[in-house]
Amino acid sequence: MTSTAHGRARHRRSLTRRRAVIGGATALGLTGAALVTTSLMSSAGAATAWPEAKGEQAVSKTIEVTGSRDGGLKRYYGSGALGGDGQNEGQDPIFKLKDGATLKNVIIGSPAADGIHCMGSCTLQNVWWEDVGEDAATFKGTSAGSTYAVQGGGARKADDKVFQFNGAGKLVVNKFQVSGFGKLVRTCGNCSKQYQRDIIVNDTDITAPGKSIVGINTNYNDTAALRDIRIHGDSGKKIKTCVRYTGNNTGAEPVETGSGPDGKYCKFTASDITYQ
Repeated sequence: MTSTAHGRARHRRSLTRRRAVIGGATALGLTGAALVTTSLMSSAGAATAWPEAKGEQAVSKTIEVTGSRDGGLKRYYGSGALGGDGQNEGQDPIFKLKDGATLKNVIIGSPAADGIHCMGSCTLQNVWWEDVGEDAATFKGTSAGSTYAVQGGGARKADDKVFQFNGAGKLVVNKFQVSGFGKLVRTCGNCSKQYQRDIIVNDTDITAPGKSIVGINTNYNDTAALRDIRIHGDSGKKIKTCVRYTGNNTGAEPVETGSGPDGKYCKFTASDITYQ
């Protein structure tokens, strides 16, 4: 075969792979920024290695992000007023993203304060949390059309939640990895303002110990879809996949009502979860 023919064949194979990935992403409900970033990745695969920090920066006042910010894989950590790493509610974040903002290639070190706040639609691409403080990221958009994309990256040492979903809209977590955690994603169980929320977790590595992958409120019609989830070090299957709660807006502790796939709120089957 001539070199020209080889080139045409490679182009056809590349196009076929890209269309397959985009088709799979669309089937998962990925749109906008989430679809774009997913289409640039392979459809499945093992977790990537944790990156080494290329320098570091102490942050004493929340960094506000509009548009796109590339951190160049620098480590950012809290100091002064942001020097806490406890579980107290109401802490300020290291980064605060305005509606439509993108933050990429960032390592959040310790102390991490309240990580990242997304005030509307946002994309977190290749963001790593070495030691989660209160939460790694909190999604706070108030529009039902808000979309939050977490593409790649990982989190360690989250005593409670990694991603706190307080706002409205859809959260897509793709090609992420987490270890030593309480909950990977939790829709707010007792916020004073409640919304209907949708979650997709795709092509993600979960390493024990951990309590649950997602937690949702069925009385607000939350949904969670899990696809291609790999759980490591949990031969006893103690990590719950999808926990259902009855949420409230009074601040009371939400009531757990069940867990596992149910076809309506927790949308996945046993074949979507593998234990390694």
